[in-house]
Amino acid sequence: MTKVVTGLERLMNEKSLQDSIKGNIGYLCHSASIDSKFNTGVVLLQNLFGKRLIKLFGPQHGFVTDVQDNMMETAHYIHPYFKIPVYSLYSETRTPTDEMLKDIDTLIIDLQDVGTRVYTYISTLSLIMEKCAGRDIKLVVLDRPNPVGGEMIEGTVLKPGYESFVGRYPIPQRHSLTMGEVGKFGQTVLKTDCNLDVIKMNNWKRSMYFEDTGLPWVLPSPNLPTMVGAITFVGTVLLEGTNISEGRGTTRPLEVAGYPGIESFDFVAKMQKRFKEEGLTEGFNLRPIIFLPTFQKHAGLNCGGVHIHPTENAKFKSWTVMQMICREFKRELGDKFEFHNKPYEYEFHKLAIDLINGTDEVRHWVNNLGSLSELQKIETQGHDKYLNQRESALLY
Repeated sequence: MTKVVTGLERLMNEKSLQDSIKGNIGYLCHSASIDSKFNTGVVLLQNLFGKRLIKLFGPQHGFVTDVQDNMMETAHYIHPYFKIPVYSLYSETRTPTDEMLKDIDTLIIDLQDVGTRVYTYISTLSLIMEKCAGRDIKLVVLDRPNPVGGEMIEGTVLKPGYESFVGRYPIPQRHSLTMGEVGKFGQTVLKTDCNLDVIKMNNWKRSMYFEDTGLPWVLPSPNLPTMVGAITFVGTVLLEGTNISEGRGTTRPLEVAGYPGIESFDFVAKMQKRFKEEGLTEGFNLRPIIFLPTFQKHAGLNCGGVHIHPTENAKFKSWTVMQMICREFKRELGDKFEFHNKPYEYEFHKLAIDLINGTDEVRHWVNNLGSLSELQKIETQGHDKYLNQRESALLY
C-alpha cells in the first residue's frame, strides 16, 4: 500500500511550501489534525514557525474534540501549554470576528472532514472564506482524505430555503469532495472572492476510502470513533431529526438505530424481506441488536433495532439504506415515530430532518411509507447539475 501524504505532512517536509506561509499565522485544527505518526499539528507548526503562530481556532466539538452535542458551545481561552489564544468557532459566533483575525496574515485550516454535507467543518470553512473575502489574509487548506471516497454521491442536493449551519452549499448529502475541494467549490461555483490556497495530498485517489490511505484514524468528533462510523454516518445522521436513537451513549454510535420496546429479530426480519423485494441488498448486512444508551435519547432504556454493517464500500448506499430503515421504524411504531421539533444547529423554525435532508420531500416520503423508486426520484434531483459544477473544483 502506498501511503497517502496529507497536506500537513507535505508542509512539514517541503521547504518551498514552508516559505509560502507568510507573516503571523492562525491555525484551525482539532484532535484529528495529526501526521501519520500521530504527532499533533499544533506542536508541529509551533516547532516549525515558532512565535509566528499567534492564534489557534477550534471548530464544533472544540479544539480538543471533547464536546458531545449540537448547540453545546465551547469557550475561548489561553492555552496553558502553547501560551496563545484558542478561539472557538462554535461559540457565541460561528464566523471569526475582526478581533479574532486581527494581526493574522495566514490562516491555516487543517480539519479531518467526513464527506457529509451536514458535518459542520465545511460550513465553518465556508464562513471563514466569506469573512476573509476582500481581506489581506491568505487561507491555506491542508488537505486530508475524504473518508468515504471521492466517487459516489448520495442524498438530496440542498434546496434553496433550507440553508443552515448543517448545509450552506447546494451539494448532495454525500458530496465526494475533500476539504480543499469544498473550498475550491466555494471559489469557482459560488464565486467567494478570497485568497485561498490548497496544499494537496500526494497519492490520494478518488476511489480510496480511509482504510485504503495507510493513515491512522483519530476520531474527528466524539461520536465517530471508527472508520466504519464515517461510512454509516452518511445515513445515520438522519436520526438526529427523529426520536430514534442513533446509538449515542454506546460504544458504536452512528452505526446502530433503535427504539425502546422493539423486538429486534422480528423487526429486522421484516425489514430484510421488504428490502429484498425492492432490490436493496448490496454492500451491507443488517444485524438485530439490543443496546442501552447511557446518555442522550432513551438513556437507561434497552433499545431494539439494527446494527448496520457495510460489507462492500463501493456498493453500500448508506443514505438510501437509512432512509429505508426510517420508513420501517415509521411502519413499526406508527404514531410513536416522531420527527422532533427542537431547535437544531441554531435554526428554530424548520424541522431538523428537513435541514439535514435539505428538503421536506423525504420527510413526506417517510410519512407516506413510499417506495424505493419514489425515494430515488427525490434523491437524484439536481445530481447532474452538481456533478457538472463540481468539475471545476476537483483537485485529484
